[in-house]
Amino acid sequence: MNADRIALPEAMARLRPHLGETVERLETRSPYAAVWLGAHHGMSISIDRQEEQVTEDEPAAGAVLTAFDGKTIRERSIGSFQPDALAAEAGLLAETLSAPNGRRLALSNGLSGRHDFATELEIPPESLSVSEKIDRCRQLQERLAKVDSRVVNTRILYLERVESSVFRDRQADLAQQVHRLRLAVFVIVRQGETVRYNWCIKSVSGGWETVLLGDDLIDETVETALRLLEAGRIEPGDYDVVTAPGVSGVICHESFGHGVETDMFVKERARAASYVNQTVASPLVDIFDDPTYPGAYGSYYFDDEGLPAKPTRIVENGVFRGGITDLGSATALGIPRTANGRRQDFGRKAYARMSNTFFGPGSSDFEDLLGAAGDGVFLEKWSSGMEDPQGWGIQVTCHLGREIKNGRLTNRYFSTLVARSRTGG
Repeated sequence: MNADRIALPEAMARLRPHLGETVERLETRSPYAAVWLGAHHGMSISIDRQEEQVTEDEPAAGAVLTAFDGKTIRERSIGSFQPDALAAEAGLLAETLSAPNGRRLALSNGLSGRHDFATELEIPPESLSVSEKIDRCRQLQERLAKVDSRVVNTRILYLERVESSVFRDRQADLAQQVHRLRLAVFVIVRQGETVRYNWCIKSVSGGWETVLLGDDLIDETVETALRLLEAGRIEPGDYDVVTAPGVSGVICHESFGHGVETDMFVKERARAASYVNQTVASPLVDIFDDPTYPGAYGSYYFDDEGLPAKPTRIVENGVFRGGITDLGSATALGIPRTANGRRQDFGRKAYARMSNTFFGPGSSDFEDLLGAAGDGVFLEKWSSGMEDPQGWGIQVTCHLGREIKNGRLTNRYFSTLVARSRTGG
């Protein structure tokens, strides 16, 4: 959303009006210049039967000065929002530049003028005290513990992070504030000597109201943990599988997420670079990276190089169309920029990194997919993923699966499944 007011940190808000002067100063020596300000803070709450912990994340705040001549990006960073310190860093950066005065690089980010953006919040997390957040997490932990007598422990983990940033170049004056929340529930059950566990996690960009877990999800989490008490290990072999949305998302993340981050193309460390505009999947497959997806944890309004957020279609009808980029990789490869130039913090350069990466929707319903599998396995929940961009191999480890027999789900569960995929060529 375009916000009328945005609650930037005070020092960041005071510095923002002076950034245009810094850009002008740098552009007397460089064809293009920009300034990025970034700050984040957060907290976490962890509650189980034995202890409660509240941890405040170490806040970080700083600025990055950028000068670009069309081939080389030069930057200086500073862990401060003090105008004098920023001016001193700008002077040091300017001393390294030698472009002729008056030459300007035509580099449009798509927006001009001032634009402020902020996450829509019905219940701002800061409107609740730490004690209120602890009480709500404690109530959830107690609710879980009462579902079944075989529940021996439960843990609630709440994470909260507020990210603020400002981007300024000669055209655009942009600011955004994004609230990211995560609520995770872990359940441990025991029957005799057998112990199993399960979890559910909700990750959002939004207010407190968006992260709450419904009773149905809580009951399902416990019920699945109890079913795993009887689960067996699957026999090694090849199976037709149907994947739940989370498992499908990890496959996207590892193969056409990390595998198509184009800074790896520049370093010749990604096999995907040889498959642009080639068929890599069924014509039914579309894959997107979309930082505009409403409420998703990886969403934002503009990337850390000032490019407004927009979707990127990575795979179209089974054809790999291209990867995600930052300014440096896009320039080096001569390909269009995508809104994926992202910094970990002010002390690190921008890299081409994912936002929300996912398969586009198909036309088949769940029952059709089960029927097509015949006898196979429904991979219901992932636990980890790995990728090898150079070899284009991935590994996805699944916490649990469920038998498909004659095109229908049975009540037979499996645990500790590993699905591997390698693209040949």
